[in-house]
Amino acid sequence: MPTEKEKMLSGKAYKAFGKELMDERQQAKELLFDFNTLRPSAIEARNEILGKLLGKTGQNFYFEPPFRCDYGYNIEIGDHFYANYNFVVLDCAKVSIGSHAFIGPNVSLFTAGHPIHQELRDQEYEYALPITIGNSVWLGGNVVVNAGITIGDNVVIGSGSVVTKDIPSNVLAVGNPCKVIRELTEEDKQYYYKKQRIG
Repeated sequence: MPTEKEKMLSGKAYKAFGKELMDERQQAKELLFDFNTLRPSAIEARNEILGKLLGKTGQNFYFEPPFRCDYGYNIEIGDHFYANYNFVVLDCAKVSIGSHAFIGPNVSLFTAGHPIHQELRDQEYEYALPITIGNSVWLGGNVVVNAGITIGDNVVIGSGSVVTKDIPSNVLAVGNPCKVIRELTEEDKQYYYKKQRIG
């Protein structure tokens, strides 16, 4: 008989309030408390905590406190990662983020979901589906990414977007629900904002 954790990690319906999963969430909260209450200058100490908490880290990562997650061990980040204030990751399933990721303030990644029928919710069933984010992705402030989503490489998701469907590589996507606005092109290299040129 699979455990609730095994069900969670395999994408099956599970119950989150058994001892094993509760203990693991408590352990993550203890580490996050330490991380979020360190002095701003204690960058090395914060990174040491993240090294214990996260499943995998690349080189040169930086999280602005506060940061919140459920377990930590389901989160993998690549090289040159930056997360701004109030990054929230419900990592009941795997969350993989590539290199050169920019995470704006108040971004939320939700692998967790609940059945839409109230009787199943009342029985405390939930589920979790992985989120995969490619290389060189910028998620603007207040972006929400829902369970089971894949975002390709070189993507910009505009502020306030709610991502409910997969987003292909090399595009600008915006809105609620988030939709592709256009492809990103070589011409975009000339501008840092709208038609404002670099240099």
